Parts: sequence; structure tokens; C-alpha cells
Amino acid sequence: MTRIEEKAVPMSRPLFRALVALQLSLVAVLGLTVGAAPAEASPARTPIVLFPAFHFTRLLVKWRDQQVDSSCPVSGSFEDWYSNPVPNKAVSQVCRDKLMTLRYGGDPKLPMPDRFSNQHGVTVTIREYGRTSSAPMYEQMYATLEQAGWKRDKSIRVAGYDSRLTPDMGGFLARTQKLIEQTYAANGNRPVHLVGHSNGPLYAQYLLTHSSEGWKRKYIQGFTPIAGNFPGQGALYGYLFTGLNITAFTLPSTKENAESSARMYISAPSTYMSSATPSTFGAGEVVIADASTGKQYTPADYHAIVTAPGMPPEAADIAEYYIGFVRFDDGNPSSIRPSSTNLPNVDVYAEKGSGIPTVVGVTLQDLTIGQVYDPALPTFTRDGDVNQEDITNNAIQVWSAMPCHHFSLTDNPGVDHFSLPFDPAVLGRLKVNAQKAPTICPVN
Repeated sequence: MTRIEEKAVPMSRPLFRALVALQLSLVAVLGLTVGAAPAEASPARTPIVLFPAFHFTRLLVKWRDQQVDSSCPVSGSFEDWYSNPVPNKAVSQVCRDKLMTLRYGGDPKLPMPDRFSNQHGVTVTIREYGRTSSAPMYEQMYATLEQAGWKRDKSIRVAGYDSRLTPDMGGFLARTQKLIEQTYAANGNRPVHLVGHSNGPLYAQYLLTHSSEGWKRKYIQGFTPIAGNFPGQGALYGYLFTGLNITAFTLPSTKENAESSARMYISAPSTYMSSATPSTFGAGEVVIADASTGKQYTPADYHAIVTAPGMPPEAADIAEYYIGFVRFDDGNPSSIRPSSTNLPNVDVYAEKGSGIPTVVGVTLQDLTIGQVYDPALPTFTRDGDVNQEDITNNAIQVWSAMPCHHFSLTDNPGVDHFSLPFDPAVLGRLKVNAQKAPTICPVN
């Protein structure tokens, strides 16, 4: 892999917002410009199940007699998802964060997934699970597929998930297998094509590597990961200190909000699963620079980050278990071939973006939890898709080692991370690839 030189540059507030807050808003802007394809003649379509990006699934948060914070409503509800147009304004962002912060029980006798729970009195459920309305940000994709003969909520289904959780939690595996089996049956026993965007492919890959080969031969036609975040990304480490408000995808502007948001991310195992994995990244990029000491941290230094002064002790426990949790290779950078147990072993038609400066690391005032980020401090960038760097987007090439199944990775230069699912060329390939006959491989 050709290494692209990394450099520290000062980032102005407008530029920072362009690379962070403006990233996701491009979905609404660019998605509307995608022309709908004309309807095709054949009514038979390979059903598609979509795995949405990080916090693109509608979650309903309800609570009764909460004891998290006396300044927050005693009981109530709100929906949590990116770009929610009608948030419950009676619940502040700080209260939202505190109500969604997971509790961790450190009993080593418990399996790691069983150590997490919601706050007392809080329940979190997926709104309209399986339906396209459960992930409204992909409306342009649904509309384009409909124009080509697919039918929403029949041959287009959505495998949403609680983005705080990892795919070994919350009943994800059994729930998703059931959805795929139902989709298969509802479409004339046609195997299903999986589509994942951003963090979604992590959940799809977990499903594929935790389902039997026989189940996959019966139910899975292929897999299109769009900018799959398989080895994680460097930018996630900074959120442990600054937080991130997912509704608008902006960094908190007050210390109180920065602390409530950062502690929410510290409590969530998906934060660590989505952070740059040392076995893939090593010391290949700076993810945090401490302005107070001049020290720089790379993914190889993750332990020093999660044990910084003020970090709760459980952060190290969670990080040790969940960084690199969804295996897509053998975790050994010197190895030529990944372990067969970590290969999806279905036909893969991957998509990525490139050619856009992408923030992978930030300079913080120090390693204090809950600090308001100063955009005047230098950031660290690499080539990427504005959200994920080249290391992340190219890592999937190890799947070319699949002994039988098809693998391709298509680059889309200049197409940003959040426009990829709506790009006409990407959607055009999806429509073609989903209709291909799956590769028939020998049964071991």
C-alpha cells in the first residue's frame, strides 16, 4: 500500500465545519440530485437488506422515574437519530446524553456483552424495525431502487441497530437472521443481497462470520459494503474527550455538553469497535496530539489514551475487548492471507471514495474529558472520503484472498463518504450486482 504523507495543519473554524458538521448534511443536498432510473421490465428482484451507518437508525428512548439527573425530566421520550427534524425540545442535549450513557458492571464472571445496561428506568428500542422508515436518511436509495422494480418493505428491508452497542449485544444476530429469512421467504425464496454503509458493514460482517456456511449458501446472494469501517478510523479517539452531538453531527460548544457527550461515548462499546485498530494502523497516523505536553498519540498508543487521568477504569476494560472486535482479517500485519474464519465467504462488491482531505486526528488542549474543541489548533489529515481515511477504506482488499467467491473494490474519486450511497454510479452497480447469480463454491 502506498503511504500518503501525513501532516499537521491549522484548521480554521469554517474548514473544520466543512469537514465535520457539513459532512452529513451533504446527504440531503446531494441525495436530491440523483436521477431516478427508469423502471425495468422484469418484476423479479433480488431482495436487499440495508445495514445503516452510525446513528442512522431511528431509536426511541423512553424513561420513567429516572434518577440520572434531577434537572432532567422525570419521565418522557425522544427519538435519537442523525438529522431528526422534530427533536423533543423539552429534553436538552445534556439530558439526552446522560439518559443514553450505558451503565457498566465490571464483574469479570459475566461475559463482556452482559456487563452493559441502560440507566435505571430507561428503555431504548428501534422504531419500525425492518422497514425503510426506520432509516429515513436513505430515502434516495429506496426511491432509486423502487424506480428499478424493487418494493420498499418487501424487497427492500432495513437491519437497524442501536449504534451504542456492538453486534454481540441487544439480540442483533438472531434478530437480523430472522429478518433475512423472512425477506427471503417473502420474495419467492430468493437469496438476499446485503448492503452496508459506513459502520453498517461491521454489523453485516459479524453476521456473515457468525452464521454457518450452509445458512449463507441458502440466504445470501452477495454483499455490497459502501465505505465499510472495518478496521475503524482515527477520528473516533478524539470523541472520548470532546464528545459529538449526533443529531446535527457537530461538536459540543459548552463544557457541560462536551462532558456529557464524551462520557456517553466512553460508555459505549461501539466507540472502541469503530476506533482505529492498532493491528491495521500501528503508528501510521496521529489521532491525538496533547498541546499541554507536546505528546502525540497513534492507534498503537490506544492504551495510554484510554487510561489518561480522569478516564473511568472501565474504559481500558472495554477498549481491550472491543477495539478490533469485528474481525475481517487475521490481525497480523505481517501475514499474507487472512484467516478463513474472518472472511465473509460470499460475493463482495465493495465501494469506496477517495481524493478528499480527511481529518484523522486532532490537537487537544490536554487529555481532559469534556473539553470544548478549539478549531484553531492543528489537525492531522490523510487522503480519504472526508470521514474515513485511506487506510480504513483500503483495508478490505485482504478479502481478495477468498478462495472462491468474487471480490471487487471500486474507487469513486471525489465522492464523499455520505454521498456514496446516493451516487448514480454506485447505485447503478448495486442494481446490476444484486441481480447476478451467486458464485457456487465447493462444500468443504
